[in-house]
Amino acid sequence: MGLLSVGTPLSWEETKYYANHVRHHGIEQFINLYHRLKERTNDCLYFGDEVEYTFVKFDDANRTARVCLKAQYYLEKLADLAKKGKGCKDVEWAHEYASYVIEGIPGKPFGALSSHFNTVEDNMKRRRKHIYSLLEHSDETILSITVFPRLGCPSFTYPEKPPLPTSSVSRSLFWPDEAINNSHPRFKTLTRNIRERRGKKVDINVPIFVDVNTPQPWIEDLPTEGSTDAKPNHIYMDAMGFGMGLSCLQMTFQASNILEARHLYDQLTPLTPILMALSAASPIYRGYLADIDHRWSVIAASVDDRTAEEKGEVPLKTDRFMINKSRYDSIDSYLSTEGSKYNDIPLVYDQEIFQRLRDGGIDDLLAKHFAHLFIRDPISLFKEKLTSDDEVDTDHFENIQSTNWQTMRFKPPPANSQIGWRVEFRPTECQLTDFENAAFTVFVVMLTRVILSYNLNMLIPISKVDENIKRAQKRDAVITERFYFRKSVSTSCSTPDASACIKKNQCSSSTINGGDASNTTLTSTSDQRPCSESYLQELSIDEIINGHADKFTGLIPFILDYMDNIEIDVDTRCTVSRYLDLISKRASGKLQTTARYIRNFVANHPDYKKDSVVSQEINYDLMKRFDQISKGLIACPDFLPDGKSKSKSSIPKAVLAANSDQTKS
Repeated sequence: MGLLSVGTPLSWEETKYYANHVRHHGIEQFINLYHRLKERTNDCLYFGDEVEYTFVKFDDANRTARVCLKAQYYLEKLADLAKKGKGCKDVEWAHEYASYVIEGIPGKPFGALSSHFNTVEDNMKRRRKHIYSLLEHSDETILSITVFPRLGCPSFTYPEKPPLPTSSVSRSLFWPDEAINNSHPRFKTLTRNIRERRGKKVDINVPIFVDVNTPQPWIEDLPTEGSTDAKPNHIYMDAMGFGMGLSCLQMTFQASNILEARHLYDQLTPLTPILMALSAASPIYRGYLADIDHRWSVIAASVDDRTAEEKGEVPLKTDRFMINKSRYDSIDSYLSTEGSKYNDIPLVYDQEIFQRLRDGGIDDLLAKHFAHLFIRDPISLFKEKLTSDDEVDTDHFENIQSTNWQTMRFKPPPANSQIGWRVEFRPTECQLTDFENAAFTVFVVMLTRVILSYNLNMLIPISKVDENIKRAQKRDAVITERFYFRKSVSTSCSTPDASACIKKNQCSSSTINGGDASNTTLTSTSDQRPCSESYLQELSIDEIINGHADKFTGLIPFILDYMDNIEIDVDTRCTVSRYLDLISKRASGKLQTTARYIRNFVANHPDYKKDSVVSQEINYDLMKRFDQISKGLIACPDFLPDGKSKSKSSIPKAVLAANSDQTKS
């Protein structure tokens, strides 16, 4: 969730007063940090993941499922066990925005050796097992789902808490304050300040999925007061929680140095829409089937603090910039020399901050990147953090850096730590099982290794990345949409043959496994200037992932070739191959995405009236099904590879016993 400073939160008016102060000192802090650490090199290629878990409460007698507002309670139990030396080994836990969600991460990063790919799923299983063991009631469970289908519906929380549209921090018609994490003042402060900065509460409109019995036009009967932004044929939501209360899977990669981090940031960016479509898992909002499968536009709207002037709805008068996107959106510029040729959309940035960065010794591309991020105001500020030592502190820098939630994040080393230059990959939806989450994590990690080892060029114009992101969120995008992609991603040889490339590259497989990558260069080895778009083509996800004989080698064939060229033990190869099998079959449509599985479940439920409504009964049965799949109690051959949903190793025996009767029925 970002920086969690401790202190007394300031009101929006106070925060606004100090905005320039935070921006000024934040930039000074970055300049100082940059010069301390710009020569840092030879860092290990560590990686890590973040998985978010939703607490769910069942009422079997009344056939209801609700989110359980006990995340803080269980976090305290987890912390207490850790203090006593009884915590889960190599696992850490963190707060999230919603009071029904916690985040689990590895206690220490996974290493650069290929054998570490074989430990990711085990770590995820131990996280889940540890939480399961703490649950105090048999009607409670945890699910690694992206969205609880009936968020915002009447009585969607346990205990039941009503929304207070005239007095709550969000002013929502649907969302109670109690569903916001109350353990840290940052969360409600963000909610209040976003609403006050934009001058009204947030408005989220998601297109409704029109089924045979869905009224046309579809218009909800909502209270007039507070719902004027609702659009016909759209599901209306009006609180930050509808976005920040969702869950995701994120991955962070440490590079060997700053140049390699910038290179990875750029090269992974065109892959963000591809992983969006592959991981799609959120087709239901506020109890209605939507015509999208991915959360991205929902969460972008949920934290969009732009004013009418900044959106271009009225002429600029008191605000400084017209801003094209929410602060939660896709990136607007590449950071490497080779990437700069593809920066084809106007970049809005603060000229004064840009000049200070240039005067401070920051190159043009990086200066524009941070001058762009710093057009935003701080939206959560604490009184005790106003005074800072810019030589050593980074709180003001992180205040704005961590509230620009983009598809990729370039992350300088934290102050006073051994952590190096990193990039964060942020678009992936949370998957239901540890096997799936591990598969997506390892797949993206393997892509970083292949990109660096083969010196691949994934770059396409930023405008095409933005178009791909729009397509990736559409219903069934993984099998129906086509995406802009390069005809060839090879740079060091004239053919897309991976095995030939690795033999010609200076960046050897031993380097990728932890050697010296300090000689990494960001200068393109081929002169494929994007003066035209002849180097681009539109491909299906299947063609991008699995390849096509006449169009593209395929990302998985590159990974397989890479594994043939490095030292990798049999067990790890087998594990990675299982993960690639899942990714391959999701891409080809042989296995359903989570979103498609949900849609089919709803469509075939006896209570579904083909009217786009996901009733309490449907939701209960879906959450029960998800609980059984998560615990390995049933197989889903159309959703998971054979046998992958049957592993019970991560579930305590007591939990399995408590569920056995339900499974038999």
